[in-house]
Amino acid sequence: MILYHGSNVDVWEIDLNRSEVGKDFGVGFYLTASREQAERMASRRVRLYGGEPMVSVFEFDEVAAKAAGLMQKDFQFYSKEWADFILANRANSSRKQIHEYDIVHGPIANDDVGFQIRRLLAGIITIDIFLQELKYKQGVTFQYFFATERSIQYLKRV
Repeated sequence: MILYHGSNVDVWEIDLNRSEVGKDFGVGFYLTASREQAERMASRRVRLYGGEPMVSVFEFDEVAAKAAGLMQKDFQFYSKEWADFILANRANSSRKQIHEYDIVHGPIANDDVGFQIRRLLAGIITIDIFLQELKYKQGVTFQYFFATERSIQYLKRV
């Protein structure tokens, strides 16, 4: 499977220490199967930090990763479980993972979703209303998250 990473730098070697805390699935390396999504992320990174928009392309060997027994979590859609997972990871201010997964796949909590998360955390809406609001969201984009050194061994720069 081909995956894309959008940034303001060209990534040839993955360094998990460069990841920021408080992200959707934790501290790790994020990719998407959508080149367009990666291009948007690259542009966003340039607006925030300068540099040039870069999309790095990787091949992910899913079969080998599964055969090696990597712990994987797959969120197929927005759900209470996904929301709880996102909220817990975003609240984690340490570099220590709060879950045991090597790889996580699921919907991106983009700016629109982030707005709904802030409403949920402020007590303005309930979890049920939060999920109802997301149900009708168009163009849901998914992300792949690689949390461990072991997991990134199954990514090859193309």
